[in-house]
Amino acid sequence: MVFPSQLLEDAINEFSKLPGVGKKSALRHVLHLLKKDVADVQRFAQTIERMRTEIKFCTRCNNLADGTLCNICLSSTRKKNLICVVENFRDLIAIESTQHFNGLYHVIGGLISPLDGIGPEQLYFESLVNRVKEGEATELILALSPNLQGDTTSFYIQNILKEYNLKITAISRGVAFGGELEYADEMTLARSIQNRLPIENFVS
Repeated sequence: MVFPSQLLEDAINEFSKLPGVGKKSALRHVLHLLKKDVADVQRFAQTIERMRTEIKFCTRCNNLADGTLCNICLSSTRKKNLICVVENFRDLIAIESTQHFNGLYHVIGGLISPLDGIGPEQLYFESLVNRVKEGEATELILALSPNLQGDTTSFYIQNILKEYNLKITAISRGVAFGGELEYADEMTLARSIQNRLPIENFVS
């Protein structure tokens, strides 16, 4: 593409760095912004900048947060005895979108994958054990992607928590083995949460 303005080209190049955004899509976004009021564009830019510089990680569950704790951990209506373990923020958002879970979360930050150089020491297992030690949790739901890495991680979690009086379940296999949790439709994911099964049904 040949552009009449270097500023326009620079903006398009920045937008095209986003996942799934090619040059044509980037051009549409930039031209859309050019039609907006300057104040609207400034607010858009400031919001993105604040998100990048001010967002924090919840000290309890590792979720994204505006302060020390995320809104979910701060909520007085959540079931404190129920903790759902997820791989990342996208999976947490996917489960929240179903509106069928009212407990707390724990984001472990990935899945155990020795071939990729990811071992237990790279993930947030210690903080999970500390939360269980506090004694408030009675059930742990392992909502991890149903693949080899997810099952390996589930087995590891079950092993490090076996000494505690804790019910450990996993989402039912309405989500196909080998799939990614974040791509499951909301209805399938909701049913998988509701019909969770003892973890022994999946790992041994």
